[in-house]
Amino acid sequence: MLRDITLGQYYATESLIHKMDPRVKLAGTFIYIIALFCFKNAWGYVAAAVFLGLVIVLSKVPFKFMVKGMRSILFLLLITVIFNLFLTPGEVLVVLWKLKITKEGLVLAITMAVRLTMLIIGSSIMTLTTTPNNLTDGMEKMLKPLKLFKVPVHEVAMMMSIALRFIPILLEETDKIMKAQLARGADFESGNLLKRAKAMVPLLVPLFISAFRRANDLAMAMEARCYRGGEGRTKMKPLIYRKRDYIAYAVLLFYFAGSIVVGRLL
Repeated sequence: MLRDITLGQYYATESLIHKMDPRVKLAGTFIYIIALFCFKNAWGYVAAAVFLGLVIVLSKVPFKFMVKGMRSILFLLLITVIFNLFLTPGEVLVVLWKLKITKEGLVLAITMAVRLTMLIIGSSIMTLTTTPNNLTDGMEKMLKPLKLFKVPVHEVAMMMSIALRFIPILLEETDKIMKAQLARGADFESGNLLKRAKAMVPLLVPLFISAFRRANDLAMAMEARCYRGGEGRTKMKPLIYRKRDYIAYAVLLFYFAGSIVVGRLL
């Protein structure tokens, strides 16, 4: 399951989405997420699914690779569906012992499941098609107005980028430690919840030690290269908007306006 997490990973290939400015992809992700919470009917979700499908095709990232990342959130998705299904008041459809499934709960559970699935896949496209360095530069450029309020924009963008970059590294480290513990006779699957929690201690302790060691090595490497923040630093590859980026902004605005009309007014 740890290998199924695709968040923070970069899928290298040549595509139109990969070549776009990271600011366009950041803005597009936010617009897509906002639009998902503005729908009031099924047509809005159909429009969002069609738009997401077109972006996936243009990104040339295999759909199976994106769906594989959904396996890691199946538990969260299941909890969300169950809570909305049984705890939403309304017209009762089915009674299971003391639990009631209502019409409103069924609709809300399906809606939340579809919304969460689209949100995860839509967000993963940004990290799958953008390198960590470009993502940092894009965040820094978009947050630049916050410098007027003395916000350390470069440092914030750098921390977010390092956090995303460390996700696949720590997952790989966790997988290695888990295999090593299993070879020594550890059992992470059997027993009750308390026993499983205790069995995770031999996994978490070396993982935390490894994470702190990697963080210390990174800090020493940055100091050795005389890193002192973003003030006065130049870019080897400065971000420049091209024609395709302006067209992408127009498409995003058209999608956002159209999805609002379709999702709320039809």
